[in-house]
Amino acid sequence: MGAARAVRIVTEVAAVDRPFDYLVTERTDRVAVGDRVRVDFNGRSVRGWVTGEATFATDLKPLTKWLGYGPPASLLELLTWASERWYSPLSRFLVSSSPKRLITDLPPAPEAKALATAVLSGVYDVEPGVLEVAPTTDPLALILAAYETTREKEGSLLVLVPTESWAGRLRGRLEQRGCDVASGDDQWDRMRAGWPVVVGARGTALAPVPKVCGAVVIDADDEAYRSTAAPTWDAVTMLRERCRRDGAPLWLTSSVPSPTLLNDGAYRSWGDVAGAWPKIIVVDRRQSDPHDGVLARESLDAAHRALQGGDPVAVVVVLQRLGDGRLFACAKCGELARCGQCGQAEEEVDDRLVCRERHEPRANFCRACGATNLKRLRTGVTTLARDVAAQLGQEVSEVTATNDLVGTLERVVVGTEAVWQRVRHCGVVIFVDFDQYLLAPRSSARRGAITAVGKAGRLVGPRREGGGEVVLQTRRSEDPVVDALVKGNFDEIIDDDVKIARMLELAPYGAEADVSGEGAVAFVDGLRGAKISISSSTSGFLVRASDVATLTSALRAAPRPLAKVRVAVH
Repeated sequence: MGAARAVRIVTEVAAVDRPFDYLVTERTDRVAVGDRVRVDFNGRSVRGWVTGEATFATDLKPLTKWLGYGPPASLLELLTWASERWYSPLSRFLVSSSPKRLITDLPPAPEAKALATAVLSGVYDVEPGVLEVAPTTDPLALILAAYETTREKEGSLLVLVPTESWAGRLRGRLEQRGCDVASGDDQWDRMRAGWPVVVGARGTALAPVPKVCGAVVIDADDEAYRSTAAPTWDAVTMLRERCRRDGAPLWLTSSVPSPTLLNDGAYRSWGDVAGAWPKIIVVDRRQSDPHDGVLARESLDAAHRALQGGDPVAVVVVLQRLGDGRLFACAKCGELARCGQCGQAEEEVDDRLVCRERHEPRANFCRACGATNLKRLRTGVTTLARDVAAQLGQEVSEVTATNDLVGTLERVVVGTEAVWQRVRHCGVVIFVDFDQYLLAPRSSARRGAITAVGKAGRLVGPRREGGGEVVLQTRRSEDPVVDALVKGNFDEIIDDDVKIARMLELAPYGAEADVSGEGAVAFVDGLRGAKISISSSTSGFLVRASDVATLTSALRAAPRPLAKVRVAVH
């Protein structure tokens, strides 16, 4: 053993978010910054991570055991930044970048190989930045271009896709073309060793590679990249900071780039955008025969055309459920009940119709024709499946995120957005109530609607190749989103979203956090006087500030109550 050493340890006890110093013994002499260790913490044997060297002192407790490798030392500053950015204990991010099993040896990493000429056919250099890409466009050429651009640089190329199943398929395609790829928790040691390419979903933004030479994020606006559990971090923001620190290029693709994605500059198109969107059929339910079932006549015709084809799954019917019967529509003219001030959908509160902002509570009547027989649009997947089966005369499979459906699907599938994970191809996708997307109670509702149609387009194929059809049943056929989908041009939507975000000081032009839980009231009371605004929300309180630094500084300065409180920084 060399000179006497002491190291600084952060334990896995999230409630105690500060480091402690421990003595390195001969038994634990191999410990390095980032490694996992076991220590005696107030009489308990707990795991922790070495976050730095400390001043030696003889009265320090010794490390109990060296457990193996953790995140590389080069990643610790980023994880510290992330814990401050999303108001989280550092240990939460250390866990996310650590292996699920003990790793005590690392394999030698191969060098990035030059790809065969045939593989690079049709692959051209692509400048880093935000790229508008149609949903049916194959991103493989972009990923290979990024690989060639960064191949001779030190570090690993990170490639992120929304789901693990997609990552598995992409890994196979890259390996077939000669790339050495690490992917999944079982190959954490390869990532830690610095494999040339790392492919995965959201967690890959925290991949334990020593250095990043470049990164590609496919569908960068997909909600799958944001953690819904605390800390509510998102992979795109994390990767932007990581690439900035490592001086690495970053490619981001999106069907409809959001204001947050465009924070660093403009976007440009990559590939055939308009022609690679699916063929869209708009069905205005206000003009449909009132005796039609859940599927209008145009939808039935499209479904019968698809059933004549040879696809194992011919028809997919999608229902986006947002609460129990959130929307109201006039039984006479079909118009939706919407707020006269903000245009949001109205819901029933204390026998009155009102939007979520509570602008103009009013009686139950139609603003368009004055009729008083507004009906609640209440349809569940099971009811919808029964009605679709009756209309089409076909057996139907139900697919939701909670059912355990296994085996072969019927030719007609009815379900929620869980269908995107179960179905690979079909002839037609029918959105039975597209207004649930258009009038969803969130600022990203329009982009969410377009993204959903984009995912449907991946099932039916692009219009330029004579693919299948996507049918939108709506009572808002004049909506700008519907018009943009028909044309395959979203420039006005993108520009309008940026203007709205600036005007309302939404991200990235402002910062906000949701505060909820038993201790929410006590916590926000401690925020009074800071340069922030506090308002009530459905879950508790919404705390807003002009920028993230101001918001997180205020959150950290506030006393933490004894009661449970959840703070979700966006």
